[in-house]
Amino acid sequence: MSTTFMKVQDVADELGVSKSYAYKIVQKLNDELKAQGFITISGRVNKQYFLERVCYGTADKRKDVI
Repeated sequence: MSTTFMKVQDVADELGVSKSYAYKIVQKLNDELKAQGFITISGRVNKQYFLERVCYGTADKRKDVI
């Protein structure tokens, strides 16, 4: 079953960074989501939003990047 949220450890593993740095990334992404009016969960980030922000899901959105 695919989960909707990624935990800090999942973010750290995906990006190959420390857990403390991953927590900063999760906080930043959650702050962005809060500013857009979404409800967030501390220590977790929406998986789809994470993937879009780290360029896994934006190939068709950013045509200027080769």
